Amino acid sequence: MKTMLSAVTLGLGLLAAPAMAEFSVNVGAISVMPDDSSGNLNVVETVAGLPAGSTGVKVNSNTQLGLTFDYKLTQNWGVQLIAATPFSHKISGDGAIDGLKIGKTKHLPPTLLGQYYFDVGNSNIQPFLGLGVNYTNFFNTEADQELKTTLVALGAAGANDPVSIKLKNSWGLAAQAGVNIKLADNLGVHLMISKIDIDTKAHVRVNGNTVQSVDVAIDPLVAMIGLRWTL
Repeated sequence: MKTMLSAVTLGLGLLAAPAMAEFSVNVGAISVMPDDSSGNLNVVETVAGLPAGSTGVKVNSNTQLGLTFDYKLTQNWGVQLIAATPFSHKISGDGAIDGLKIGKTKHLPPTLLGQYYFDVGNSNIQPFLGLGVNYTNFFNTEADQELKTTLVALGAAGANDPVSIKLKNSWGLAAQAGVNIKLADNLGVHLMISKIDIDTKAHVRVNGNTVQSVDVAIDPLVAMIGLRWTL
């Protein structure tokens, strides 16, 4: 009898959980702003006669349509999935090769975070902190013609040799802070900023063979402002 009562209690608890939960969708502008650093292009430095440690690469910022999903499990705890339309970035030289157009890439950085919501005594304002994990998938990566011309001029590639760039996908941690501001029963504003650990290795290939590899820490700030619908 006691076992049956426990099972019934557990079942009622599971049935009650969805009624207590709250699902929201946030739609707006989301920006990826790299705080990048990289290793040196040692092969390029040697071939071009540049000082050791004088070169690197950098990545520009980009803004896309952000779409994030919140599932608030209790008054204080929830989870969020960050998604967006694909980000596009230009890759260029830094240091002694500043401005050299190296290539471009696209990526999708889905991020899953656990969130803690603070009670500030006003149900219309909900600040939160989040911590989670990010996976970044790079695709449509292309070498710029300026890189190809430079490699030919340095004797690292022939005029008709195919030149390509390959970026390794990344797993990393993500931390977040933000606030949800309620405007009406089901409408509000969502503001958040995240710091995401995105590290990749870039390979420059000539005829399918890697002629230069470099570690790149993109480590962007990701900021979003959007409208919030609570279902």
